[in-house]
Amino acid sequence: MIYYITGGTRSGKSSYAQQLALSLSNTPVYLATARKWDADFEQRIKRHQQDRDERWQNIEEEKYPSKLDLQGRVIVLDCVTLWLTNFFSDTKYDVDETLKQIKTEFDKLTMMEASWIIISNEIGMGMHADTEIGRKFADLQGWINQHIAQKADRAIFMVSGLPLNLK
Repeated sequence: MIYYITGGTRSGKSSYAQQLALSLSNTPVYLATARKWDADFEQRIKRHQQDRDERWQNIEEEKYPSKLDLQGRVIVLDCVTLWLTNFFSDTKYDVDETLKQIKTEFDKLTMMEASWIIISNEIGMGMHADTEIGRKFADLQGWINQHIAQKADRAIFMVSGLPLNLK
């Protein structure tokens, strides 16, 4: 089962995903894709960790979650945007290679017998990026979001903390 949760910054995606995970399992997995880029980002990670109690198993994996043994588990993957950033950075901002690599990795996840709750961002709904690399990233985000949404069993759009069921 794949649940896809998307929305803007601070729209309530993570809270909703965590509540959903706890309704499906007493021992869910929180799979963090973030890299610790700087001190500010480390503080963001700590704030997210404080949102979860001892029922959660926390795993950090920047790029290849399919290598983890998560069979039969309920997993919150947070988030696609940071996951995509890791691939984009590591491919030296090669759009085609980034999209190929992240789609391949995502498709491997869908073969695993598990319940995935995948969080992403709708970054293309705001202002257009003023740099070429920013515009390329926004395109990549839209393409991978579409890919995930097509494969998802359920899709939820978060607005102001409220879920809107898309699929």
